[in-house]
Amino acid sequence: MALNPKPERSRRVALAHDWLVTYRGGEAVLDAIAKGLAADDLCVSAVYTMFENGVALSPALDGQARRVAWINHFPQVMRRWLLPLYPAAVAQLSRQLSRDHAARPVDLLISTSSAAVKGMRTPRGVAHVCYCHAPARYLWSQADQYATGAAGGLRSLGLKMLGPGLRAWDRKSAANVTSFIANSSHTQREIMRCYQRESVVIYPPVRTRFFTPTDAVARTGAWLYAGALEPYKRVDVAIAAANKVGHPLVVVGEGSQGAYLRSLAGPSVTFVGRVSDDELRRHYRAAALLLFPQTEDFGIVAAEAQACGTPVVALRAGGALDVVIEGVTGAFFDEPTQEAVINTTKRVPVASAESIAACRENAERFSEARFAEQMMAQIESVLSRHDLRKP
Repeated sequence: MALNPKPERSRRVALAHDWLVTYRGGEAVLDAIAKGLAADDLCVSAVYTMFENGVALSPALDGQARRVAWINHFPQVMRRWLLPLYPAAVAQLSRQLSRDHAARPVDLLISTSSAAVKGMRTPRGVAHVCYCHAPARYLWSQADQYATGAAGGLRSLGLKMLGPGLRAWDRKSAANVTSFIANSSHTQREIMRCYQRESVVIYPPVRTRFFTPTDAVARTGAWLYAGALEPYKRVDVAIAAANKVGHPLVVVGEGSQGAYLRSLAGPSVTFVGRVSDDELRRHYRAAALLLFPQTEDFGIVAAEAQACGTPVVALRAGGALDVVIEGVTGAFFDEPTQEAVINTTKRVPVASAESIAACRENAERFSEARFAEQMMAQIESVLSRHDLRKP
């Protein structure tokens, strides 16, 4: 007799995501999971979320039934102000999952989370796998950055008053997760620090078939920054370094610090705003190197740049430690200062056929195919363990 007989019915999987309001890195992971489930003949029962705005995301996600929490009735601009209501919203989603399960059984919940939805409670006998991009940053690692801006004083006061209770809920609700998956070694350490839980690392999917090197685009010698223009990204450091030596720097992206950063920029710095994927790829291919002066949970931009054969100058912190190989696909600096950035740019491997090949080979560790293979293996492992426990 087989130890793990094939289920008599198709297994059904519920998905959960903090909010479905745009398509960025987190949504790309959710999309890849949905595609992987379909390829493995697993049915998605519904997608549970705290907020949505009706935006089209992808064919794999747009056709799924959605269960949306009541706080979605508030204006989207209030999302950060509604932090105290997140536990209640997650509890409502948990009750909805239980009702759905009673009507038609679900075998597994997969949450992808950097906020609160990982706290969803599953019905008895239903496993919960959480792909964690980061323990809630506004509670554990970036409270100061979330309190910036015109309303920063009020936000800071609110986090000081409510933070301890929210952290206690966040830590306690981690017990609702059967198995944690971290998107990097950095996040793996954060999961242990914040939740005292073990996790396995599965890197998020990078479109290495789209982001590729080419001889058709000449290297300009310019430095490149790509990403949001927000305080924690430390774009000011990249600009200061370019100003100091008069080196060309191309800045791709927009954000709340856009006007301020433009005011800092010297004549060698060019802002191109938000660009299409094709334009972003062209910038990767043309740059001498990518500047990555921030601490990220993973760092998909650094992986995309290397997929295009471009080395990375990165702060020695966070997910960059997994993404960049010192002296092979880039170089690290230890402090976010203009002097450290300038000195490190001098140690980056010079663009050559050999260095481009090394960057490309390294980036393939994060391919969509590898993500799908590892993610589905983890999902099957959890399902198999639960099948064995069932009478």
